[in-house]
Amino acid sequence: MEDTQLMKGILEGCVLAVISKGETYGYEILQSLSTYGFHDLGEGTMYPVLTRLEKKEYISCRRAKSPLGPIRKYYSITEEGEEYLRNFKENYERITKCANEILNMNGK
Repeated sequence: MEDTQLMKGILEGCVLAVISKGETYGYEILQSLSTYGFHDLGEGTMYPVLTRLEKKEYISCRRAKSPLGPIRKYYSITEEGEEYLRNFKENYERITKCANEILNMNGK
């Protein structure tokens, strides 16, 4: 996607929303996002987002053996992450409402 800065901010909010539904791991998050239309995301995009969210303490990570063998990182949302997600949703709604009004002026 060409609009990487726009996508970066939106993706952080969407990843947090997925994690807020319950503990999960990177590949499962990618699958969930793909279900909602984010088809072009790969591990090279996902794991830096998870690292940023963990550094900001919006998510926590635990390592555990997966049923399929190798150790897997499982992510959960923190209280700070839940607060950030609430604020993100409010700001996203406000900004997209304003932008849609401007972009759909049709000759005003």
